[in-house]
Amino acid sequence: MGYTFAIKDDIDLINIPTTAGCPKYIYTPNENATVVQRLIQAGAIPLGKTSLDPFATGFVGTRSPYGETHSALKPELISGGSSSGSAVTVARGHAVFSLGTDTAGSGRVPAGLNRLIGLKPSFDCVTLFTHELDNAILIDTIVRGIDKTDPWSRDIPRQLSSISILPDKICLISDPSIEFFGPYTTEYQLAWQKTIKRIQHLNIPIEYIDGHDLAEAASMLYGGPWIAERWSDLDEFVNHQQPNAIFPVTENVLRSGTNRNYTASFLFKTIHQLQKLKCRRHKQLEHAVLIMPTSGGTWTREQVRQNPIQTNNDMGRYTNHCNLLDLCAIAISSDDATDDVPFGITLFSKYNNEHLISNLANLFLKYQTMTKKTQQEITTFVVVCGLHMRGLSLEKQMLEHRSKFIREDETAPYYKLYQLSTIPSKPGLVRTAENSNEGTSIKVEVWEMPLSSFGAFTAQIPSPLSIGKIILKDGSQIPGCVCESYAIHNAVDITPLRSWRAFVKDNVV
Repeated sequence: MGYTFAIKDDIDLINIPTTAGCPKYIYTPNENATVVQRLIQAGAIPLGKTSLDPFATGFVGTRSPYGETHSALKPELISGGSSSGSAVTVARGHAVFSLGTDTAGSGRVPAGLNRLIGLKPSFDCVTLFTHELDNAILIDTIVRGIDKTDPWSRDIPRQLSSISILPDKICLISDPSIEFFGPYTTEYQLAWQKTIKRIQHLNIPIEYIDGHDLAEAASMLYGGPWIAERWSDLDEFVNHQQPNAIFPVTENVLRSGTNRNYTASFLFKTIHQLQKLKCRRHKQLEHAVLIMPTSGGTWTREQVRQNPIQTNNDMGRYTNHCNLLDLCAIAISSDDATDDVPFGITLFSKYNNEHLISNLANLFLKYQTMTKKTQQEITTFVVVCGLHMRGLSLEKQMLEHRSKFIREDETAPYYKLYQLSTIPSKPGLVRTAENSNEGTSIKVEVWEMPLSSFGAFTAQIPSPLSIGKIILKDGSQIPGCVCESYAIHNAVDITPLRSWRAFVKDNVV
């Protein structure tokens, strides 16, 4: 494969220390994590480890003892977490792809804030950050499969034969359930409304659904007994091995797992309630895809320092439900909320419907690209060698046709330049045979003109001039003003000057 990749520092790379974002937790593994081993065997090249919010607890990327990780696009903004370093490494071009983890949204929120693809294949899996959707699918195909060393691992083959299958419908949350926050609240809201219009043009039926089930499931992740599961892995380290070894805000989150209300009976009641929610959502998403904003906003790093808990909680508002409901998800970019402030959406479906979210993501991104191309006016280059050049009398026509100067250039070495016997006097550019040695390179200007203006511009060109293809010294052929050969019989050959501008400098025309 030959791709370079980076590894979130809660995933083992042989003989490289693992810290999980906490230096005192450090250990050096004697083997690779399964996902890393499969990538290396496929030819991928590991570059090293990336920063994270300690113990993958956080959505902001600012809690690391190794320093805050900021947005790859706007340094004053957060990068998202906890897979902050993994996302920014790819966004900044240091690696082709990277590995993250995603329990609450750590593989999707940083993707949304850094204009990346973030693929969360299924329940509590390793996630991928890439620039291109095709790369994410390729890498996932290489590494996926059951891990026999993990008792929780499941074998969910990717349905490659279903590459063209799209969902029967798209689910959107009713507007009152979608809220936005942060310094770009209005911009995010407008970006979501624009995205909905784009979704409506995909020609797939849309169903608006209530979001209360999702919010209830999301609240269970950090406000229910599952936080005790995280504490069960780390209690000995926090309590006995290294007191005060981790960020106070992180420790407070972990210690919330010791809540005495999280009894065994409460756990089972919550499991049963979650199962009801899961069954409802799986039935609803059997052949459908749910689309939501990846996050409802972003924060500045300073705002997170001032209010670390609430700002962090806000970032997971539309991601926390995914894992507990056993859904797969992929985060992709829509149009930016504003300059260098990306806006992302996430596509969700039942855990074994990864082909549906991938195919729909592909359709959305292709439609987005086509829309941008139609919004960007199609242009053509135009070569001029006389009165249309900068500072001369007909430059105004170029500007009237919304053209812009690109560069000075020269023709290939087989053109001749004449002063025509017209009023006013103007040049005539005539091509000679390539092997005749009669011509030379003539100095010209290259302009860029909207194609919608090109016809009107051409209609203004008087005989004996016309529009033809002019060959430049690099071999490219560009439309430009050429002269019909009959007109040169009464013309003055000014080829040795190689430029109309040089001619008018010393002559009254």
